[in-house]
Amino acid sequence: MDTKVKLLDEENIDADIIEEAGSVIKEGGLVVFPTETVYGLGANALDASAVRKIFQAKGRPQDNPLIVHISDMEEIEPLVRYISPAARKFMDAFWPGPRTFKYRYKDAIQ
Repeated sequence: MDTKVKLLDEENIDADIIEEAGSVIKEGGLVVFPTETVYGLGANALDASAVRKIFQAKGRPQDNPLIVHISDMEEIEPLVRYISPAARKFMDAFWPGPRTFKYRYKDAIQ
């Protein structure tokens, strides 16, 4: 596996680097990215092989769930079994922003 290091800072966002990271994810690879608090290891959450790579890279047990980052509320529907009315109201009031919701994923996602 080839490892590439590309550094971004908040003042100089390089669209080419962002596009390259997106291509890596689309091809089943892993990328490291900053969040509000830590660096994350990311992959396509709908690609089982890519998700296995995250578990392997982190040495994480398979029963320890991963976080799925989404960019739009509509992306939640195909992933989870049920969203309560209270959760929808909260999302409507506080989206966008760093929020954490815990859901049971749909069986097809496994």
